[in-house]
Amino acid sequence: MRSPALQTLVTAAEAAFTTHAADAASRRSIARAFDALKTVRSASRRDAARLPVCDLWLEKALSSADLSGDLRHLADAFLAVETKLCWQPRSGATSNASTDFPAGHANAILIGPGGIERRSDVWLGVSLLAPGVRYPDHTHPPEETYLVLTPGDFSQDDGPWFQPGPGGSFYNPPGILHAMRAGRTPLFAFWLLLAKDN
Repeated sequence: MRSPALQTLVTAAEAAFTTHAADAASRRSIARAFDALKTVRSASRRDAARLPVCDLWLEKALSSADLSGDLRHLADAFLAVETKLCWQPRSGATSNASTDFPAGHANAILIGPGGIERRSDVWLGVSLLAPGVRYPDHTHPPEETYLVLTPGDFSQDDGPWFQPGPGGSFYNPPGILHAMRAGRTPLFAFWLLLAKDN
């Protein structure tokens, strides 16, 4: 069974993602992902780990006065399970990332490979960037919906940077090139990946 704290997070994430979905593609992907999450999978057997960037910036990112209502509930539910996460740096090419990227970011998977709940059909995760850090352009086969909790910039398909703002949401089709960067404050975002065969 899923722990009460993780189930609270899933419920809060479903409410927030659904409320803030910006288009039909997002809504379809979100509905399919959370429908799949009604079936609970086994817990991972891996140790929790935290990176120094989390100690420096996670609390600051999630203490923003801009977080209220469903976003505040989601942030609080996330913090209730955060100590169980295995925070990791991104692997792979980082050629167009900022020079401070290696020590200035962290990713964690809540549900999915290496997450608290192990599965491959749906991935629910988070990214944290320190101020001024640019994430590298990257692609992946699963479609993805972001839910952003802080200020920050995002790009898709070499297009102009845009600012979703706290509560902003957008959809990444499978294989699209995308990136993000923090401004003067840390960037924190949830992402929900749905495998193609789901």
